[in-house]
Amino acid sequence: MIQPNDQLTIRDQCRLLGLSRSGYYYVSKKETELNLKLLKRIDEINTAEPTWGSRMIRDKLALEGDIVNRKRIKRLMAILRIKVIYPGRNLSKRDHAHKVYPYLLGGLVINRPNHVWSTDITYIRLRRGWVYLVAILDWATRAVLSWRVSNTCDRYFCIEALEEALRIYGQPEIFNTDQGATFTSPDFTQPLLNLGIKISMDGKGRALDNIITERFWRTVKYDEVYLNEYTTMLEAKNSLGKFIKKYNNERPHSACAGKPPLITYTSSLEVQVPA
Repeated sequence: MIQPNDQLTIRDQCRLLGLSRSGYYYVSKKETELNLKLLKRIDEINTAEPTWGSRMIRDKLALEGDIVNRKRIKRLMAILRIKVIYPGRNLSKRDHAHKVYPYLLGGLVINRPNHVWSTDITYIRLRRGWVYLVAILDWATRAVLSWRVSNTCDRYFCIEALEEALRIYGQPEIFNTDQGATFTSPDFTQPLLNLGIKISMDGKGRALDNIITERFWRTVKYDEVYLNEYTTMLEAKNSLGKFIKKYNNERPHSACAGKPPLITYTSSLEVQVPA
């Protein structure tokens, strides 16, 4: 699909397809058939039971006939970027050289567009592997302002999503993320600081601090990912794109008084979204 040529650079081709350049060059590590099976099942268990840690998941898998140790479970949970909902160890790995910002959303009334945006990354399974999805949401309207798919969990595809959201929709007052190295990187935080945007970060081990994004991931998993079996990253990207477009523009949302999220967002701000 992406080929070197004189008309378009690799970067331009990736941009047109909505794929990350780092993902294009990445050569995936092969996982065993058992690990691929476990990744899919652990993702399903976590989506249904987000408070379960590695012990509970290990015991659930054992009841289903898969006897594996906690060391393997923890490694696979890290691949999935699972953040268990209880005060404890956070599997979104932090870089201690990066600055961590305080959580600003506690008790805050968020009832207008562009007050708070948030972002996170989730695992999307393929038939024989996986990719990652990042999305930027407006908290008040639940609108998905931008998103990207990559087969590497790096900061670059997240920065691309951030740049697109800022270019099209302006800027929020507060931007919320987790404490992972992806989002604490100066490459990600400095553009926000340059615009005077306040940065908020979830407390360590507190996935519920970013509950709006977590709820969106559940919707994506149950209503799209688990109903399909993507063969390639491009197939996943195209199918997710159709789902997000429908979610934004056609699907009623209770937080928007029964109206679609992006329709509510744009009508409130009179934002002109490019075709």
